[in-house]
Amino acid sequence: MGQPMVIEATYPRVVIVDDDDLFRESLGLNLAEEGYEVIDFPSGDSALSYLLNEEAADAILLDWRMPGLDGLAVLRRLREARLQTPVIFLTMLSDEIYEEAALKWGAVDFIDKSRRLPIILQRLKIITEGAKPSATQVGEGEDSAAGFKRGPLELRDDINRAFWNDQQIDLTLTEFAIVRFLATQAGGDVSYRQIYDIVHGKDFVAGYGTDGFRANVRSFIKRIRKKFRDVDDGFDRIENYPGFGYRWRDEEGETTSGVYGAG
Repeated sequence: MGQPMVIEATYPRVVIVDDDDLFRESLGLNLAEEGYEVIDFPSGDSALSYLLNEEAADAILLDWRMPGLDGLAVLRRLREARLQTPVIFLTMLSDEIYEEAALKWGAVDFIDKSRRLPIILQRLKIITEGAKPSATQVGEGEDSAAGFKRGPLELRDDINRAFWNDQQIDLTLTEFAIVRFLATQAGGDVSYRQIYDIVHGKDFVAGYGTDGFRANVRSFIKRIRKKFRDVDDGFDRIENYPGFGYRWRDEEGETTSGVYGAG
């Protein structure tokens, strides 16, 4: 009889780039306990030396302010080298101008460093468990990628990007997930709690009383609407259902929905 086949377990590889040694070590240990293979670097230069030498990673957690190359410069170098590894910024810079710059250069999310570990883990899970295009699919065009279409809306699940009338909408991972959930439930009502669960994870206990999550959800919807209206000032597809939540509204006569997959 032949020898039994041994299948090696593979773990998602996450690269952490941050000049704060204590933060980098703490986050790395926490991610390792959650089943991630972690490689960390104290500077943008050292991280680029690793990543640009064709060393694979499933996700990069990137600080903004660092001596030498800052986070945005690192991201720009990666994208100019056509390296499309998903990048999440972890930073104390909360001004929208920083988020907009990061997303414009292809970051998939922008998270305040003070956020709890479960939030970071949730974003990583979306990336590492989501659809990944194979090497042969890169550059083959829209038909080879997994995605969803509804009227003028197109959602690319392989790169977590949204398009409205073929114009890219710079959504964070959380905003992308909210839009996808609303659009796939088009015409139906989605509760505040359902949307909040997308943001924080199912059954997360919200502050400020039993309905404390509503203000948080309204803030997300306001930001999402603004981003769509930046490319289409007439955008009005996300409707409020007072006291309950929101719904995605289709225009009469337009193509209702469609899902396409790789291959």
